[in-house]
Amino acid sequence: MAGRADVPRLRTTVSTTARAARLRAGLSQADVAEEVGVVTDVYGRFERSTLLPSVPTLRRLCLTLRVSADELLGLGPPKIPDGPQVPEPRDPPHVRRLLRTLRELSPEQVLLIGGLAQGLKRRAPRKRTKRGELK
Repeated sequence: MAGRADVPRLRTTVSTTARAARLRAGLSQADVAEEVGVVTDVYGRFERSTLLPSVPTLRRLCLTLRVSADELLGLGPPKIPDGPQVPEPRDPPHVRRLLRTLRELSPEQVLLIGGLAQGLKRRAPRKRTKRGELK
């Protein structure tokens, strides 16, 4: 029967497995935290072995990282992939950060940012003369 003495070992197992799965998937801590529905600091505490996720959070973590609960909890051997795992194509980190920030803005602010982006897109790069002056 498991007791309190097993909790530090469980935290270490969850953190090690979660970190390995996250890196294998090419995700940042912020990416996983957003998918799981926790703040980045909380997810970081999972990986640093200072906090265990609740059962609902553990389930979302398994789905996001594509690992079984048994593997995450150290109850079975790690699943060996059948072939090379190719991560899904994802936006670069700076685009993911921008999207996270945009999700926190009001609809009016998003419209303003959208207008700014369209203006930047339409604006042709200005060329310089041989003397360095803008045309």
